[in-house]
Formats: sequence, structure tokens, C-alpha cells
Amino acid sequence: MAMAAPTGSAAPVAPALCGHLALLLLLAAPAAHGYSFPQQHTMQYWARRLEQEIDGVMRIFGGVQQLRGIYNENRNLFEVKENVPRKLVEKVAGDIESLLAKKVRALKRLANAAEKFQKAHHWQDNIREEDIEYYDSKADTEYDDPDGEEIEREKSNSLKLEFTDDANFKTKVNYSYAAVQIPTDIYKGSTVILNELNWTQALEDVFIENRKEDPSLLWQVFGSATGVTRYYPATPWRAPNKIDLYDVRRRPWYIQGASSPKDMVIIVDVSGSVSGLTLKLMKTSVYEMLDTLSDDDYVNVASFNEKAKPVSCFKHLVQANIRNKKVFKEDVQGMVAKGTTDYKAGFEYAFDQLQNSNITRANCNKMIMMFTDGGEDRVQDVFEKYNWPNKTVRVFTFSVGQHNYDVTPLQWMACANKGYYFEIPSIGAIRINTQEYLDVLGRPMVLAGNRAKQVQWTNVYQDALGLGLVVTGTLPVFNLTEDSSDRKNQLILGVMGIDVALNDIKRLTPRYNLGANGYVFAIDLNGYVLLHPNLQPQIINFREPVTLDFLDAELEDENKEEIRRSMIDGNDGQRFIKTLIKSLDEQYIDEVFRTYTWAPIKSTNYSLGLVLPPYSTYYIQANLSDQILQVKLPNIKMKDFEYLLPNSFESEGHVFIAPREYCKDLDLSDNNTEFLENFIALMEKVTPDSKQCDNFLLHNLILDTGITQQLVERVWKDQDLNTYSLLAVFAATDGGITRVFPNKAADDWEEEPEPFNASFYRRSLDNKGYIFKPPYQDAGYRGLDLENNTIGILVSTAVELSIGGKTLKPAVVGVKLDLEAWAEKFKVLASNQTDRDQLGARRCDPSTSCEMDCEANNKDLICVLIDDGGFLVLSNQEDHWYQVGKFFSEVDANLMSALYNNSFYARKESYDFQSVCAPEAQSNTGAAPRGVFVPTVADLLNLAWWTSAAAWSLFQQFLYGLTYSSWFQTGESPGSPGMEARETSCIMKQTQYYFSTVNATYNAIIDCGNCSRLFHAQRLANTNLLFVVADKPLCSQCESVKLLQAEVRAPPRDPNQCELVDRPRYRKGPHICFDYNATEDTSDCGRGASFAPSLGVLLSLQLLLLYSSASRHPLPPAACL
Repeated sequence: MAMAAPTGSAAPVAPALCGHLALLLLLAAPAAHGYSFPQQHTMQYWARRLEQEIDGVMRIFGGVQQLRGIYNENRNLFEVKENVPRKLVEKVAGDIESLLAKKVRALKRLANAAEKFQKAHHWQDNIREEDIEYYDSKADTEYDDPDGEEIEREKSNSLKLEFTDDANFKTKVNYSYAAVQIPTDIYKGSTVILNELNWTQALEDVFIENRKEDPSLLWQVFGSATGVTRYYPATPWRAPNKIDLYDVRRRPWYIQGASSPKDMVIIVDVSGSVSGLTLKLMKTSVYEMLDTLSDDDYVNVASFNEKAKPVSCFKHLVQANIRNKKVFKEDVQGMVAKGTTDYKAGFEYAFDQLQNSNITRANCNKMIMMFTDGGEDRVQDVFEKYNWPNKTVRVFTFSVGQHNYDVTPLQWMACANKGYYFEIPSIGAIRINTQEYLDVLGRPMVLAGNRAKQVQWTNVYQDALGLGLVVTGTLPVFNLTEDSSDRKNQLILGVMGIDVALNDIKRLTPRYNLGANGYVFAIDLNGYVLLHPNLQPQIINFREPVTLDFLDAELEDENKEEIRRSMIDGNDGQRFIKTLIKSLDEQYIDEVFRTYTWAPIKSTNYSLGLVLPPYSTYYIQANLSDQILQVKLPNIKMKDFEYLLPNSFESEGHVFIAPREYCKDLDLSDNNTEFLENFIALMEKVTPDSKQCDNFLLHNLILDTGITQQLVERVWKDQDLNTYSLLAVFAATDGGITRVFPNKAADDWEEEPEPFNASFYRRSLDNKGYIFKPPYQDAGYRGLDLENNTIGILVSTAVELSIGGKTLKPAVVGVKLDLEAWAEKFKVLASNQTDRDQLGARRCDPSTSCEMDCEANNKDLICVLIDDGGFLVLSNQEDHWYQVGKFFSEVDANLMSALYNNSFYARKESYDFQSVCAPEAQSNTGAAPRGVFVPTVADLLNLAWWTSAAAWSLFQQFLYGLTYSSWFQTGESPGSPGMEARETSCIMKQTQYYFSTVNATYNAIIDCGNCSRLFHAQRLANTNLLFVVADKPLCSQCESVKLLQAEVRAPPRDPNQCELVDRPRYRKGPHICFDYNATEDTSDCGRGASFAPSLGVLLSLQLLLLYSSASRHPLPPAACL
């Protein structure tokens, strides 16, 4: 423990007074060789010397005052404009509304046309595949089998098309045709599919007309309830690394458009009769059922035998978001079969769950999904008690596995409660039968007609065809045909969708006039961000939506919770708040002031927000038209850019320009030298006032080029950097210029050429004074050889202007310190010597009792400068120099713990939900979904087993395993284009440290028994540094557990979803619900059909399976459940 004594404070109780007295005695007591620990006033004196030295260097070389003067002298070249938050939000929201409205018009034309085409279509029983002409998007796709050999493609009558590169789609397309994608597990030669292809062919003309009216349209897609996808323009299907599992009916946009929100309770029979393969089929069925739910739905899963209990820690319905579904999927694997079946226990539990009104839920479609191997009880009394006569809860029953039970009770339960009965005899039936319930839920929507024709906009998700992050507008398409009795058809035909790339929406938002720390964001009714600078998913997984909550994109606090709620409610508002933010490199926390302004985007589910720091209320807009127009001759035109030319760098310093879209024809490049060359080459062809250029960006770039060049002439050229041990001086501006002097220093410049993406730039704007930034080193870094490498420490500060009473910060200036030289300087400044003293001039003995200092006594005294994130900046210990930039707990865990315990530092923990990790090793336990079912000896001796469909189901498992080698792999691998097994999405836990509000000087004892340590800590004024002086540890008793700062993978169930669901974040579902229609015909509720294979076939197949299992080439992993 550490006993602390803050300056100027009195101990309130006697024990604390004793601690203070002990500290004073230790401070006064002479150490070995006559030296004593420095007195507090001595260390304060050292701190003042350090502050003065830093301030002096920055005043001489930073050029803050001179740069202010340069801006004032050039007032005729720019105007100071104001950002009015409410007007900005109103304009951007209106622009986004207009963009999406154009897509809605196209969407409605498509949906109306589809209904008309289908109604006019005449069903053909004898239709043949060669009668249909279409482009099969998978006809040219090559798949590899698990052994790396090419799989032979089936014969196809697909059209042969030619494709051209298209920048909008980021791929090759053909605008004359649409493409068709049919799921791998659907036979494309079936009568249903061929008729579907026949009538949807007419949609191509509407696709083309839509594009003529709006050339900016991206993918136009019709997803059919049969599984067929027709999309425009045509492009070859993007083949995943493994078998293609894409089914449009499982896409987030289709699920959202095909039905209203759902409250679902899944109950699973785990009685003793459900064992082996049947239980595994049930587990996988639940897994697949969960994938049909979206964030607008709520769900719980329970198992039952004599009693019912939840399979997870969730005691009530929870939102079907990615993290909650992951908990269910993991816990379902732990279900064990035992006991007897009691349907009453399962259904009563489910109805109780659905009747719980004290929780957040969808409050629309209510349903129970029961998975069982069969039973005789119909539990009519339960339905009479809970569900009749209104039948507000639909019941769907699933007979799983092959068995000899009478399925009539299961059929009756579904038919008597407006549901449907399904059979899942084997693995091949799971996917189709766990999604077809959506057709039943779509009935009330179809019967509602135009009232249900509501355009909905989705969450953000990854486009399967490579557009990146998109949102999709959806509209259901209804079957308008009538039967012979003039009864309306109640089947949904599918969902029409039109994609909008997030980048197209971002282009409508302001960027550079908001400054480096201002930004626009948008959220949906779930609180998930549509736009946000921190929305940066690191993994491509088109099977799941990208759901980053606003409160996870930022550091959560009460103010932001209230802002989020107001935005979800569709209100507008504005609030000025103090809040915490992470630095761009996620190493630091800053306490800042921000103005949040928000308003709804009309006719959508979204709300738009603007975040603005106080210093970004005003910004500079250069106006160089007069100067540019004065330049007439082509050979003089480059005069404005002469200081951007490389031949000027030696005298004027190296210039990095931000890679912005200054002009349409400018080729962007990650190599700044190449980008600069491209920029200069373009400027030789066009004038800065050209219509193809962004005048705001270009004029500001030219202005800042000249202003920073004047700084070189007036300040930097006249100074000798070596005198003050400086490696470089620099200036960076809002206009996109970073000038580094001298030119040779650019070789070691590692900061971003875009100032808005540079951590030092953004932090300097948010903090007063001088901001030190050591080169970050992680815990495992072993350091550089200082003899051959020079380490630099950046020190930067913002340039604040006041023009006509308007305050703004258009630039940041700074210096780069030579670490080794400044470490020596640091020792001298934190000592009783001066620069002129000779080392060893002092002589102390026990009678004179001199105070130790950081130079003469560096073997006994540790002196360090630590920044506000807890990272080492300077030290008097040479063995620390290679550790500069490390978190200080890696250098001296004991001392860092004492600083934290004495409130010099506060700690903030948060989670990054967008990370990528190496996959964790999978368990091989029996509960794992991939375990192959192996029959027991008793099974093999039992003739009933051979004739049962368990053997047939096992054979189907074998076939599917050979054909679809990754059908049931968990994680992101299945169907993810370009995804390698070595990467998977994961949650990372981040910890940052930052200065607490304590500003007092502290002396304290680190109590380690017989070898306690003294330390003194003090903040350096006008910097982000903490000056710490401490005894060197004398023995291992002072060792402490390291404080962790490095980002680590969050342990399983961290954050604890079980606790989080009991305090759910505020959200709203869609404002309309279609779950009931009095005219609904519920007579179609499912009929069972069993398949009984012959004994001879089964014997042959089982022998084949056993042979394959025992051979040196085992079954592919995905053959397992």
C-alpha cells in the first residue's frame, strides 16, 4: 500500500497523522553515503526548471505568436465562416431524405410491376429449363472442394455475357441484363423455380428504366419467397472460399421486409427419447432458427422434459441481436437428453414468457416454436387457458428425426393455433424448414394490402456483391391472384430491395469545415449507427448486420444516453456537454466539451447528429480568386504552387499534403510523394478555380502552403536546431498541409499526412499547452539500438486565433526532441547542478547530509516524466531509454500502481466490438455441433435401428458433409467472401489511463515492509506530463502486479450479456404491426410426409459410412452437425 500526503492538506485522524510523521522522518533521514531523499520544495524547483525549459524551446521554435501574426497579415486572403449547427443538420438531413426518396420511387415502381407481372403470368406445369433464358450468376463460378480440387460444374443453359469494369459497383457489370442467383440446396430445374424465373424475367425492363431515370442507382434486387434472387445489373456471383450458402431469405433486409417484428419462444424437447442424432438435429435447428431473427425481434430458448427451464442465463425475452444470439447458440449445445416428455410444462413456460409485459419486447407477432421427436398429448387445456379463442400466439411444431411416433398431435397443435407443422427428418431439411414460417407470418401483411406497403430502411450490413457497407430500402411484394372463389391470395411473393452505399450518404455530409474533431453521425431506431467516424468493422461477414450501438461507438455517459433516446424518439435538439473521448490511436482519454445537435431524417427510420467542439464554431475559407485570376500565362501559373515542388524542400522544408479529393481527376495514392506528383501534374492542366475541383479544399491548401512557408522564413531558418537538441520543427494545418523542417527530418516522419487523421493534431486541439507524444511501444517491444537510431519525441500545441471576436484553431505547431540528448538535459534540470557544473563537483558525507538529485544519484534515484496516458517520456535511467513509449507499468509496475492508487490516474475500460482475432481452438466434447454421430454396438445389433430413419438421416448427413464441406461451421467462415479461417470477429477489451482531477503535489511512501519506497509526483504546468521522483526498489518485496493497458481479447461472456439484458438500452421497433387479419385462411397448416428407405439400401449405405469413418481420409469436418 502507499500512504500519501497531499500538499496543504491536514490529516483528519490520528492514524493518518502517524503516517505523515513517518513520511517526514523518512524524508529527513540521511540515506547511504550522506544523501537524503529530496525535499518537496527541491522537487518543485526542479519541476519549475523543466517547465521553463519546455516553454522556452516552444516559444523560440514553435512560432505560435509569429504564426498568429502571419494569419493576421494575410486577412485579405480568407474569410472566417461560421458553422451553425442547426442549419447544418437541417440541410444534411434534407439532402439524405432527398437521396433516399429517389430510391423509394424506384422501389415502388419495381414492387408494383412485380405484382402486375406475377398476376398476369400463366402457370406452366410442363415448363422445361431450356425454355427459360436467363443469366445464371453462378454459371462461371468455380468452387474448390476441401482437398483443393476443382469441383465439376453442372451443365447450364445460362446466357453468356460480357462485362465491363464499373467504378460505382467496384466490379464488372452488364447493364443490359439482370442476373439470377439460386441457393445451392434448391433444384433450379423444379417447376416452381422455372415458373418463378419465367415471370420475373419481365422485371429486367423496369430495372433498366429505373437506372435511366436515376443513374446513381446501385443494386436493384428482387428476393423471392422461393429463394430465387434476381438482381440488376448483371455481374458474376462472388464465390466464397467454401461452398456458397447464400439464401436471400436469410438476408437481414429480406427478413425485415417479409414480416412484422416477432416475439418468439423456442422450446426444445430434451426427454430421454431425444438422444444421439435427433438431439443434434434439434440443436442445429435452433441454431438456424435464430439466424432468421433480426434486431427488431425478441426471443428466448428453453428446454423441457418434466419441467421447463431456459437454456441460458436469460430469464425473459431478449432482443435477437448478434451478441444475445451468440449466447443462445453456445448454451444450446449444452442441452442433455433425460427424463420424460411433458408438453404442458414446455407450453406453459412459453406462454408465461409471452405474457410478461414488464419487459421490452416487439409486441407484434407472438409465436412458439416447439422442436420434439413426437408425443401423444395435445395439451388442449393449455391452449384453452392461454390462447383461445383469440389465438394471438401462433404455434409452430417441428417433428425432428425419423421415428415411429404418431405426428397427428403435433399437426393438430399447429393447425389449432394458426401455425404450421414441419418435419425435419435429417440435416438437409433444417435450413428450408426453419425459415418457411415467415410465409405464414406474411399472411396478415398480404391481406392488409396497401397499408402494409411500407418502405423500411435496414441496419448497416456488408453487401454480398462487394459494395462494402450499405443500407437497403425494402418493400414487400404480394401475390394479387385470386382463386376460383374470388378469395384473395395470402402469400408473400418476396421482397424488393434497393441498396444505398454508405459512402454515397457520407458524401452529403460536411467534413473539412467541421475541423479535425467535428463530425456527423446518424442512428436508427435501435440506436445503431448508420454513420459515425468510429464505424469501422474489421471483418467482412455478409451473413450478419453491422450493429454498433451509438453508446459503444463513443464512451457512454448519461448525457449521451439522453441524446440517443431523443434521437430514437424522432425529436430534434441541442446540448452542450462535457464528455470523455478516446484519442485516434486509442491510447489516451481526453475530457472535452462538445455541442451535440440532432434532428430526424424525415420519411426514414434514421436520425442525424452533428458533434462540434467550441473551437470549430468558426473556420477559415480561403478566397484566392483575385490572385489566381491575375496569373494569365501558363508558365507562370505554377507560381502559386512553387513551395509544393520537391526542389523547394531543401530550403523550405518537406511538405506533406493531405490525400483529399481536391479535384475529380486527381489520382489518390497512399504514397504521399506519388500523390504530390499527381497533384502537381493535374495543376499544370487545370486552374484552381476549375469546376472539376473543390474550390474550398484547393484554395485552403494553397493558402496554408504560403502561410507555413512564411513561418519557415521568419522563424525556422534563423535558428540552430542542434543547439536545443531538436530533430525537427513542424506545422500542420486544417487546410491539409504538414511542413517538416529540415527536409532530412521527413525521412523519419511517421505521422499521418492527413492532419485530421493524426493523433497529435487532434489531441493538441482538445488540450491546452504542450502535448508530448512519445513513440508508442507495446509491452513486447525490445527497443532500438540508440547508437544507430535516433528516437524522437513530438511536442505540439495548437495555434489559437482571435479574429474579430471569433476564436478558432486552424493549425498545430511543434518540435521533435532528440530523446538521448533531452534525457541528459532532463537529468541536469532535475538536479542541484547547472549546465556549467562539472560532474562529481559535490562531495557529501554523513555529516553534511546532501539531498539526492536525478543526475548525481541516478543509481539510487529514479526520475521520470510520464504523459497523461501513463506512457514513459523521459528518464534518468539509461536502461529506460529503449523503453520510452511503453506503458509505465511495464517499466516499474510498483511505482505505476502507487500513482494509480494515489489518484494521479483514473482508468477507463471499454469494449471494441469491431475487432478481428485468431480463431479459438474448438472443443471436441460430445456437445460440440461438429461431433459425428457414431452408432453404438447396441445400435448395430438392433435391427430396428437399421430400418429406422436414423440410419437414413445419418447417410444424408454423410452426403451433405461430402457436398457442403462447411455447412455448419460456426463463426464467420461460411459464405464469407475472402474470409480465411484464421480470422474471426471478436470483442476486445480496452483500458486507458488519464489524469484525474487531483492537481496537488504528492509525497508518499510505498509500504513494502523493510524496504519501503519514497516517491514524489507533480504535474508539470502547461503540459500533459507528470514528473515523478522515487527511490529505486531495494528488494523484490516491492514488486506489484502490473496494471494492464494493452488491448486484450475479452474473456468469454465479457461483457456480461446476462446482466446487460436486465437493463436494456432504449429502442423502438417499426411503428406498424401486421400480425392479425380476420380474413386469414389458416387451413394450410402443414402435413407430414415420411420417407421410408429399403433395408438393403440402408445396409449398403451404412457400411459405406462406417468404411469412410475408419479410413485414413475421415469425413470432412462439416459433415458433422
